[in-house]
Amino acid sequence: MLRLGVNIDHVATVRNARGGAYPDPVRAALLAEAAGADGITAHLREDRRHIMDHDIDGLMAALRVPLNFEMAATDEMQAIALRHKPHAVCIVPEKREEKTTEGGLEVAREENRLAHYIAPLRDAGCRVSIFIGADQKQIEAAHRIGAPVIELHTGAYCDFHAEGKFAERDDELARLTDMAAFAHDLGLEVHAGHGLTYDTVQPIAALPTVKELNIGHFLMGESMFIGMENAIKDMRRLMDEARAA
Repeated sequence: MLRLGVNIDHVATVRNARGGAYPDPVRAALLAEAAGADGITAHLREDRRHIMDHDIDGLMAALRVPLNFEMAATDEMQAIALRHKPHAVCIVPEKREEKTTEGGLEVAREENRLAHYIAPLRDAGCRVSIFIGADQKQIEAAHRIGAPVIELHTGAYCDFHAEGKFAERDDELARLTDMAAFAHDLGLEVHAGHGLTYDTVQPIAALPTVKELNIGHFLMGESMFIGMENAIKDMRRLMDEARAA
């Protein structure tokens, strides 16, 4: 079955807009877990703009489903990951000025550094994934450094759809389809995520080589209107329908 990871970062964004402790991302994660999420994703950014260190402490203590810890490839984040030893660690690019992750990690140019960086994480038992674009060169580099998982960035595909650029959207979907199959043939486990909504999820969910989708911002926003349980169950239904078709 195609797995659904729910990213709860933006519950923390709302909390941090006012300060204090509410709404609590850990409570959101537990609600997502109860609604059927297969895992929880949280991105501890260097600037702590949403998730905080104590949120990771709370998630590790409370969750029964796996935690996917998103992080930049810095010494600080490696130390935090090695202290907690989450089920999964996803290495992502990070720029202070960006509103959200804008693209995939440049693996090919930093192959040697990243190979040494992820080795202790793998040795600690974390499932390491690399967040990259649908680019053969980057997939090959991720494979060479020993990452067992890649997560394909679906942001461009979703942006083209939202902008009504359907020819560009379809071209990007074709690239995602081809590169998911290419990575699978290399022996990599393939995940996908970023920007997915009810309107865009099914073509990605239908890809037979994709094993997991990570979805956050849309689900947290939709939860404000229909509740988290309904939002997650609706997304799960669309995923399952696409996979069964």
